[in-house]
Amino acid sequence: MKNHIYFRFVGMTVLLLMFSSCKDGKEVNTAPKYYSTEILAPVNRTGQVQYPAVLKGRQSVEIRPQCSGLITRICIEEGAKVRKGQLLFVIDQAPYLSALKTASANVSQAEARLATARLTLNGKEALFKKNVISEYEWQTARNDLKAAEATLEQMQAQYDNARTELSYTEVKSPVDGVAGMIPYRVGALVDRNIAEPLVCVSDTEEMFAYFSVSENDELARNARLGTQEIAFRSANRRTSVVNGVIDAVSGTVDARTGTINVRARIPNRDKILYDGSTGTVLVSSEKTNCIVIPQTATYEIQNRTFVYKVVNGRAVSASVEVEDIGNGREYIVLSGLKAGDKIVTEGAGLLREGTEITESITAKNASR
Repeated sequence: MKNHIYFRFVGMTVLLLMFSSCKDGKEVNTAPKYYSTEILAPVNRTGQVQYPAVLKGRQSVEIRPQCSGLITRICIEEGAKVRKGQLLFVIDQAPYLSALKTASANVSQAEARLATARLTLNGKEALFKKNVISEYEWQTARNDLKAAEATLEQMQAQYDNARTELSYTEVKSPVDGVAGMIPYRVGALVDRNIAEPLVCVSDTEEMFAYFSVSENDELARNARLGTQEIAFRSANRRTSVVNGVIDAVSGTVDARTGTINVRARIPNRDKILYDGSTGTVLVSSEKTNCIVIPQTATYEIQNRTFVYKVVNGRAVSASVEVEDIGNGREYIVLSGLKAGDKIVTEGAGLLREGTEITESITAKNASR
Protein backbone atom coordinates (compact mmCIF):
# COMPACT_ATOMS: atom_id res chain seq x y z
CA MET A 1 0.00 0.00 0.00
CA LYS A 2 2.86 2.35 0.94
CA ASN A 3 4.62 1.55 -2.32
CA HIS A 4 1.47 2.39 -4.30
CA ILE A 5 1.17 5.77 -2.58
CA TYR A 6 4.87 6.43 -3.19
CA PHE A 7 4.62 5.76 -6.94
CA ARG A 8 1.52 8.02 -7.25
CA PHE A 9 3.42 10.83 -5.52
CA VAL A 10 6.40 10.43 -7.83
CA GLY A 11 4.15 10.41 -10.93
CA MET A 12 2.38 13.60 -9.89
CA THR A 13 5.72 15.26 -9.19
CA VAL A 14 6.96 14.40 -12.67
CA LEU A 15 3.80 15.79 -14.27
CA LEU A 16 4.09 19.02 -12.28
CA LEU A 17 7.71 19.44 -13.33
CA MET A 18 6.79 18.90 -16.99
CA PHE A 19 3.97 21.44 -16.74
CA SER A 20 6.27 23.92 -15.00
CA SER A 21 8.95 23.57 -17.68
CA CYS A 22 6.35 24.22 -20.44
CA LYS A 23 5.02 27.25 -18.55
CA ASP A 24 8.52 28.70 -18.10
CA GLY A 25 9.07 28.49 -21.86
CA LYS A 26 11.81 25.92 -21.69
CA GLU A 27 9.93 23.82 -24.24
CA VAL A 28 9.01 25.91 -27.33
CA ASN A 29 7.88 25.29 -30.85
CA THR A 30 10.97 25.67 -33.00
CA ALA A 31 9.17 25.15 -36.33
CA PRO A 32 10.32 27.86 -38.78
CA LYS A 33 7.90 30.49 -40.17
CA TYR A 34 7.79 30.80 -43.94
CA TYR A 35 7.25 34.02 -45.90
CA SER A 36 6.34 34.56 -49.54
CA THR A 37 8.95 36.62 -51.36
CA GLU A 38 9.47 37.95 -54.86
CA ILE A 39 12.43 39.23 -56.84
CA LEU A 40 11.33 42.39 -58.64
CA ALA A 41 11.63 42.76 -62.41
CA PRO A 42 10.30 45.38 -64.88
CA VAL A 43 6.83 44.60 -66.26
CA ASN A 44 4.10 46.27 -68.34
CA ARG A 45 0.71 47.08 -66.86
CA THR A 46 -2.56 48.61 -67.97
CA GLY A 47 -4.22 50.31 -65.03
CA GLN A 48 -7.10 52.64 -64.26
CA VAL A 49 -6.74 55.87 -62.33
CA GLN A 50 -9.88 57.10 -60.58
CA TYR A 51 -10.95 60.71 -60.03
CA PRO A 52 -14.07 61.99 -58.21
CA ALA A 53 -16.22 63.96 -60.66
CA VAL A 54 -19.38 66.08 -60.87
CA LEU A 55 -21.69 66.07 -63.90
CA LYS A 56 -23.09 69.19 -65.52
CA GLY A 57 -25.39 69.42 -68.51
CA ARG A 58 -24.23 70.97 -71.77
CA GLN A 59 -26.32 73.95 -70.73
CA SER A 60 -28.03 74.58 -67.43
CA VAL A 61 -29.99 77.83 -67.48
CA GLU A 62 -31.68 79.47 -64.51
CA ILE A 63 -34.89 81.06 -65.78
CA ARG A 64 -35.59 84.34 -63.97
CA PRO A 65 -38.24 87.00 -64.69
CA GLN A 66 -37.21 90.28 -66.29
CA CYS A 67 -40.24 92.10 -64.93
CA SER A 68 -42.23 92.12 -61.70
CA GLY A 69 -45.76 90.89 -61.17
CA LEU A 70 -47.99 87.99 -60.18
CA ILE A 71 -47.65 84.64 -61.92
CA THR A 72 -50.96 84.09 -63.73
CA ARG A 73 -50.13 80.87 -65.59
CA ILE A 74 -47.59 78.04 -65.45
CA CYS A 75 -47.39 76.38 -68.84
CA ILE A 76 -45.10 73.37 -68.16
CA GLU A 77 -44.91 70.38 -65.86
CA GLU A 78 -41.94 69.77 -63.62
CA GLY A 79 -39.43 67.47 -65.32
CA ALA A 80 -40.98 67.98 -68.77
CA LYS A 81 -38.96 68.32 -71.95
CA VAL A 82 -39.07 71.86 -73.31
CA ARG A 83 -38.02 73.38 -76.61
CA LYS A 84 -36.23 76.64 -77.28
CA GLY A 85 -38.82 79.46 -77.42
CA GLN A 86 -41.51 77.44 -75.62
CA LEU A 87 -43.76 79.44 -73.26
CA LEU A 88 -43.04 78.54 -69.63
CA PHE A 89 -44.75 81.19 -67.44
CA VAL A 90 -47.10 84.14 -67.88
CA ILE A 91 -46.84 87.12 -65.51
CA ASP A 92 -49.79 89.48 -65.02
CA GLN A 93 -49.95 91.49 -68.25
CA ALA A 94 -52.59 94.10 -67.33
CA PRO A 95 -50.27 96.91 -66.13
CA TYR A 96 -47.91 96.37 -69.04
CA LEU A 97 -50.76 96.41 -71.59
CA SER A 98 -51.92 99.69 -70.08
CA ALA A 99 -48.42 101.14 -70.30
CA LEU A 100 -48.19 100.04 -73.94
CA LYS A 101 -51.49 101.72 -74.81
CA THR A 102 -50.34 104.95 -73.14
CA ALA A 103 -47.07 104.83 -75.05
CA SER A 104 -48.94 104.19 -78.30
CA ALA A 105 -51.17 107.23 -77.67
CA ASN A 106 -48.14 109.39 -76.95
CA VAL A 107 -46.59 108.31 -80.25
CA SER A 108 -49.79 109.29 -82.13
CA GLN A 109 -49.84 112.66 -80.39
CA ALA A 110 -46.19 113.29 -81.21
CA GLU A 111 -46.79 112.38 -84.84
CA ALA A 112 -49.65 114.91 -85.00
CA ARG A 113 -47.48 117.64 -83.47
CA LEU A 114 -44.75 116.86 -85.94
CA ALA A 115 -47.19 117.15 -88.87
CA THR A 116 -48.42 120.51 -87.54
CA ALA A 117 -44.88 121.78 -87.08
CA ARG A 118 -44.01 120.74 -90.62
CA LEU A 119 -47.05 122.59 -92.03
CA THR A 120 -46.22 125.67 -89.98
CA LEU A 121 -42.64 125.70 -91.24
CA ASN A 122 -43.75 125.38 -94.87
CA GLY A 123 -46.15 128.31 -94.49
CA LYS A 124 -43.65 130.58 -92.75
CA GLU A 125 -40.92 129.66 -95.19
CA ALA A 126 -43.14 130.96 -98.05
CA LEU A 127 -43.87 134.16 -96.12
CA PHE A 128 -40.22 134.65 -95.30
CA LYS A 129 -39.29 134.42 -98.98
CA LYS A 130 -41.82 137.22 -99.66
CA ASN A 131 -40.35 139.26 -96.78
CA VAL A 132 -43.70 139.14 -94.99
CA ILE A 133 -42.19 137.76 -91.73
CA SER A 134 -38.82 138.16 -90.14
CA GLU A 135 -36.01 135.62 -90.18
CA TYR A 136 -36.58 135.12 -86.45
CA GLU A 137 -40.10 133.76 -87.00
CA TRP A 138 -38.90 131.50 -89.79
CA GLN A 139 -36.03 130.15 -87.65
CA THR A 140 -38.42 129.58 -84.73
CA ALA A 141 -40.65 127.46 -86.97
CA ARG A 142 -37.64 125.39 -87.99
CA ASN A 143 -36.71 124.84 -84.34
CA ASP A 144 -40.29 123.82 -83.53
CA LEU A 145 -40.07 121.18 -86.25
CA LYS A 146 -36.82 119.75 -84.83
CA ALA A 147 -38.36 119.68 -81.34
CA ALA A 148 -41.41 117.83 -82.70
CA GLU A 149 -39.15 115.28 -84.42
CA ALA A 150 -37.20 114.73 -81.18
CA THR A 151 -40.42 114.32 -79.20
CA LEU A 152 -41.63 111.71 -81.67
CA GLU A 153 -38.38 109.76 -81.34
CA GLN A 154 -38.68 109.91 -77.54
CA MET A 155 -42.28 108.70 -77.61
CA GLN A 156 -41.31 105.93 -80.05
CA ALA A 157 -38.56 104.79 -77.67
CA GLN A 158 -41.02 104.70 -74.79
CA TYR A 159 -43.41 102.67 -76.93
CA ASP A 160 -40.66 100.17 -77.83
CA ASN A 161 -39.70 99.88 -74.15
CA ALA A 162 -43.33 99.29 -73.14
CA ARG A 163 -43.67 96.62 -75.82
CA THR A 164 -40.46 94.96 -74.60
CA GLU A 165 -41.68 95.05 -70.98
CA LEU A 166 -44.92 93.42 -72.12
CA SER A 167 -42.97 90.67 -73.90
CA TYR A 168 -41.16 89.93 -70.63
CA THR A 169 -44.47 88.85 -69.11
CA GLU A 170 -44.26 85.75 -71.31
CA VAL A 171 -41.26 83.83 -69.97
CA LYS A 172 -39.89 81.50 -72.65
CA SER A 173 -37.14 78.89 -72.64
CA PRO A 174 -33.87 80.05 -74.21
CA VAL A 175 -32.66 76.47 -74.82
CA ASP A 176 -33.84 72.94 -75.45
CA GLY A 177 -33.73 70.81 -72.33
CA VAL A 178 -35.51 69.36 -69.35
CA ALA A 179 -37.30 71.49 -66.78
CA GLY A 180 -36.39 71.13 -63.13
CA MET A 181 -38.56 71.70 -60.06
CA ILE A 182 -40.74 74.84 -59.89
CA PRO A 183 -40.65 76.53 -56.46
CA TYR A 184 -43.43 79.01 -57.33
CA ARG A 185 -47.16 78.64 -57.93
CA VAL A 186 -49.84 80.71 -59.64
CA GLY A 187 -50.39 83.93 -57.67
CA ALA A 188 -46.81 84.21 -56.43
CA LEU A 189 -45.26 87.68 -56.71
CA VAL A 190 -41.93 87.60 -58.54
CA ASP A 191 -39.41 90.15 -59.76
CA ARG A 192 -35.86 90.42 -61.11
CA ASN A 193 -34.34 89.92 -57.65
CA ILE A 194 -36.01 86.66 -56.60
CA ALA A 195 -33.75 84.34 -54.57
CA GLU A 196 -34.67 81.18 -56.47
CA PRO A 197 -35.15 81.01 -60.24
CA LEU A 198 -38.57 80.26 -61.66
CA VAL A 199 -37.16 77.00 -63.00
CA CYS A 200 -33.90 75.57 -64.29
CA VAL A 201 -33.75 74.16 -67.80
CA SER A 202 -30.89 71.74 -68.42
CA ASP A 203 -29.73 70.56 -71.81
CA THR A 204 -28.61 67.01 -70.94
CA GLU A 205 -28.23 65.67 -74.47
CA GLU A 206 -24.52 65.83 -73.72
CA MET A 207 -22.93 65.90 -70.27
CA PHE A 208 -19.66 67.27 -68.96
CA ALA A 209 -17.78 65.56 -66.13
CA TYR A 210 -15.61 67.98 -64.16
CA PHE A 211 -12.74 66.66 -62.04
CA SER A 212 -9.36 67.76 -60.71
CA VAL A 213 -5.90 66.24 -61.02
CA SER A 214 -2.61 67.05 -59.34
CA GLU A 215 -0.34 69.39 -61.27
CA ASN A 216 2.19 66.53 -61.29
CA ASP A 217 -0.33 64.07 -62.70
CA GLU A 218 0.63 62.61 -66.05
CA LEU A 219 -2.91 63.25 -67.32
CA ALA A 220 -2.49 67.01 -66.82
CA ARG A 221 0.64 67.01 -68.97
CA ASN A 222 -0.16 64.48 -71.66
CA ALA A 223 -3.95 64.46 -72.09
CA ARG A 224 -4.90 64.04 -75.78
CA LEU A 225 -7.82 66.44 -76.08
CA GLY A 226 -10.71 65.03 -78.08
CA THR A 227 -9.26 61.51 -78.24
CA GLN A 228 -8.26 60.61 -74.64
CA GLU A 229 -10.99 58.15 -73.67
CA ILE A 230 -12.47 57.93 -70.17
CA ALA A 231 -15.24 56.00 -68.48
CA PHE A 232 -17.73 57.43 -66.00
CA ARG A 233 -19.26 55.38 -63.20
CA SER A 234 -22.15 56.91 -61.26
CA ALA A 235 -21.91 57.06 -57.47
CA ASN A 236 -25.09 55.00 -57.07
CA ARG A 237 -23.55 52.25 -59.25
CA ARG A 238 -27.02 51.47 -60.60
CA THR A 239 -26.25 53.33 -63.80
CA SER A 240 -24.09 51.48 -66.28
CA VAL A 241 -20.59 52.78 -66.99
CA VAL A 242 -20.58 55.22 -69.93
CA ASN A 243 -17.67 56.34 -72.09
CA GLY A 244 -16.51 59.79 -73.11
CA VAL A 245 -13.43 61.81 -74.05
CA ILE A 246 -11.40 64.54 -72.37
CA ASP A 247 -11.98 67.79 -74.24
CA ALA A 248 -10.54 70.50 -71.99
CA VAL A 249 -7.71 70.96 -69.47
CA SER A 250 -7.39 74.18 -67.50
CA GLY A 251 -4.31 76.24 -68.25
CA THR A 252 -3.95 77.37 -64.63
CA VAL A 253 -3.27 75.66 -61.30
CA ASP A 254 -5.57 76.30 -58.34
CA ALA A 255 -3.23 77.96 -55.82
CA ARG A 256 -5.29 76.69 -52.87
CA THR A 257 -5.32 73.01 -53.80
CA GLY A 258 -2.44 72.63 -56.27
CA THR A 259 -4.76 70.95 -58.77
CA ILE A 260 -5.75 71.43 -62.40
CA ASN A 261 -9.36 71.23 -63.55
CA VAL A 262 -10.21 68.81 -66.35
CA ARG A 263 -13.44 68.36 -68.33
CA ALA A 264 -14.65 65.24 -70.11
CA ARG A 265 -17.51 65.18 -72.63
CA ILE A 266 -19.99 62.28 -72.31
CA PRO A 267 -22.91 61.55 -74.71
CA ASN A 268 -26.24 61.17 -72.91
CA ARG A 269 -28.72 60.31 -75.64
CA ASP A 270 -30.45 57.73 -73.43
CA LYS A 271 -30.86 60.33 -70.64
CA ILE A 272 -29.41 58.05 -67.97
CA LEU A 273 -27.20 60.80 -66.52
CA TYR A 274 -28.49 63.81 -64.59
CA ASP A 275 -27.23 67.30 -64.03
CA GLY A 276 -25.49 67.59 -60.65
CA SER A 277 -24.83 63.84 -60.27
CA THR A 278 -21.54 62.68 -58.77
CA GLY A 279 -19.41 59.71 -59.68
CA THR A 280 -15.95 58.56 -60.69
CA VAL A 281 -14.00 59.16 -63.88
CA LEU A 282 -11.84 56.18 -64.83
CA VAL A 283 -8.80 56.86 -67.01
CA SER A 284 -6.79 53.95 -68.43
CA SER A 285 -3.02 54.30 -68.37
CA GLU A 286 -0.31 52.22 -70.04
CA LYS A 287 2.80 51.64 -67.92
CA THR A 288 5.89 50.07 -69.49
CA ASN A 289 9.04 48.75 -67.79
CA CYS A 290 7.75 49.61 -64.33
CA ILE A 291 8.26 47.95 -60.97
CA VAL A 292 4.98 46.52 -59.65
CA ILE A 293 4.42 45.16 -56.14
CA PRO A 294 1.33 43.58 -54.56
CA GLN A 295 -0.60 45.77 -52.13
CA THR A 296 -0.24 43.02 -49.51
CA ALA A 297 3.51 43.72 -49.47
CA THR A 298 3.02 47.21 -48.04
CA TYR A 299 2.20 48.74 -44.69
CA GLU A 300 1.76 52.36 -43.61
CA ILE A 301 3.17 54.44 -40.78
CA GLN A 302 2.18 58.10 -40.46
CA ASN A 303 0.96 58.28 -44.05
CA ARG A 304 4.20 56.83 -45.39
CA THR A 305 4.31 53.50 -47.22
CA PHE A 306 6.88 50.83 -46.41
CA VAL A 307 7.87 47.34 -47.60
CA TYR A 308 10.27 44.77 -46.22
CA LYS A 309 13.25 43.95 -48.42
CA VAL A 310 15.09 40.70 -47.85
CA VAL A 311 18.78 41.49 -47.25
CA ASN A 312 21.12 38.65 -46.20
CA GLY A 313 18.12 36.57 -45.18
CA ARG A 314 16.60 39.19 -42.89
CA ALA A 315 13.77 41.73 -43.19
CA VAL A 316 14.89 45.33 -43.75
CA SER A 317 12.21 48.03 -43.98
CA ALA A 318 12.29 50.42 -46.93
CA SER A 319 10.23 53.54 -47.56
CA VAL A 320 8.62 53.59 -51.01
CA GLU A 321 6.51 55.94 -53.10
CA VAL A 322 3.74 54.13 -54.94
CA GLU A 323 0.90 54.83 -57.34
CA ASP A 324 -2.36 52.90 -57.34
CA ILE A 325 -2.91 51.09 -60.65
CA GLY A 326 -6.63 50.91 -59.99
CA ASN A 327 -7.03 47.12 -60.13
CA GLY A 328 -7.29 46.78 -56.34
CA ARG A 329 -4.31 44.39 -56.15
CA GLU A 330 -1.10 46.16 -57.13
CA TYR A 331 0.92 49.34 -56.82
CA ILE A 332 3.42 50.84 -59.25
CA VAL A 333 6.63 51.79 -57.44
CA LEU A 334 7.76 55.33 -58.20
CA SER A 335 10.79 55.30 -55.91
CA GLY A 336 12.41 53.21 -53.18
CA LEU A 337 12.81 49.88 -55.03
CA LYS A 338 14.60 48.69 -58.16
CA ALA A 339 14.77 45.64 -60.35
CA GLY A 340 16.53 42.77 -58.60
CA ASP A 341 15.37 43.69 -55.09
CA LYS A 342 13.73 40.88 -53.14
CA ILE A 343 10.71 41.77 -51.00
CA VAL A 344 8.28 40.00 -48.69
CA THR A 345 4.96 39.91 -50.54
CA GLU A 346 2.58 38.92 -47.73
CA GLY A 347 2.27 39.62 -44.03
CA ALA A 348 4.42 42.75 -44.04
CA GLY A 349 2.40 44.30 -41.25
CA LEU A 350 3.26 41.41 -38.92
CA LEU A 351 7.02 41.49 -39.47
CA ARG A 352 9.67 43.27 -37.43
CA GLU A 353 12.97 44.79 -38.47
CA GLY A 354 15.62 42.10 -38.67
CA THR A 355 13.22 39.16 -38.67
CA GLU A 356 14.85 36.09 -40.22
CA ILE A 357 13.12 35.28 -43.48
CA THR A 358 12.63 31.64 -44.39
CA GLU A 359 11.20 31.47 -47.88
CA SER A 360 8.32 29.15 -48.64
CA ILE A 361 8.79 26.52 -51.34
CA THR A 362 6.33 28.36 -53.63
CA ALA A 363 8.16 31.64 -53.10
CA LYS A 364 11.48 30.01 -53.98
CA ASN A 365 10.01 28.60 -57.15
CA ALA A 366 8.49 31.97 -58.03
CA SER A 367 11.82 33.71 -57.48
CA ARG A 368 13.71 31.54 -59.91
